Amino acid sequence: MNELLITRLRNARIENNMKQQDVADILGIKPNTLSNWEKGRTEPDIDTFVKLCDIYQIDCSSLLEDVYAFKRVKSDISLSEYESIKKYRSLDDHGKELVNFTLNKETERIEKYGKLGEVSHPVTSFPMRLISYYFKNASAGTGQLVIDNLPDKDIEIPDKPEYRNVSYAIGVNGSSMEPAFQDGDILLVEATQEIEVGDIGIFQINNECFVKKLGEKELISLNKDYKNIPLDETAATLGKVIGKL
Repeated sequence: MNELLITRLRNARIENNMKQQDVADILGIKPNTLSNWEKGRTEPDIDTFVKLCDIYQIDCSSLLEDVYAFKRVKSDISLSEYESIKKYRSLDDHGKELVNFTLNKETERIEKYGKLGEVSHPVTSFPMRLISYYFKNASAGTGQLVIDNLPDKDIEIPDKPEYRNVSYAIGVNGSSMEPAFQDGDILLVEATQEIEVGDIGIFQINNECFVKKLGEKELISLNKDYKNIPLDETAATLGKVIGKL
C-alpha cells in the first residue's frame, strides 16, 4: 500500500482516538490484520478501504487524489517534503513571504558555511576588527530615540569579505522584524544612504530610529502584528543591515 496512504490512515485512526482493536471489532477482523495494513505488509481490498474511510470520517476521493499526486513526484521528494509543500500552498502571501525569506537566508548560510555538523570545506580563520556598538537604539517596534550619542562600547567582528563595509553594530529592540530578527539581536550595519527597495535598513523618522524593510512609500514590518510606517519628509536612512551576530 502507498506510503502516504498508510500514513494518512494510521494518523486518522489516532486522531479519532481509536485503537487497532476498536477498528478491528467494527470491521470484524483480527487486530494484527489492521496492524499489517498500517505497516504496509498487506493491504485491504477496495470495499474495506472505503469502510475505513467511513470509520475515520475522511473523504476517499480526496485521499486517493492526494496519493496519486504524491506518486507522480515521489521520485523527487520525500513524504515529509511533500507534506511541507502542501502546507506552503495553503499559506497566504504574508506566510509565503516569511517562508521564502527564511529559505533564502538559510540557503545562503549553507552555501557559505556548509550544513551544521558537516565539514564541507576547511574552516578559515579570519582576523578580527573593532566596530562601534549601540546596544539599544534600533527599534523593531514602536520607535526608539535616534542615535545621537557616543557608542556604548566597541565589539569585535570577523574581518570577512562580506563584513568589509560594516561600519557599526546596533541592538534590536522589539519583535516587529520577526522571524528574521529577534529582540536582542546584534545587527551589523553599513553606514550608507544608498539602499534599495526590499533591503532591510536602519531608518530615522521624527527623531526615532527603526530597523525595517524599505518599501516604496513606507517602512515594512515583517511581523504583521505591527503596522508599517509611512515615509515622510523627516525620513532618513542611517544604514543598510548586512547581517547579524
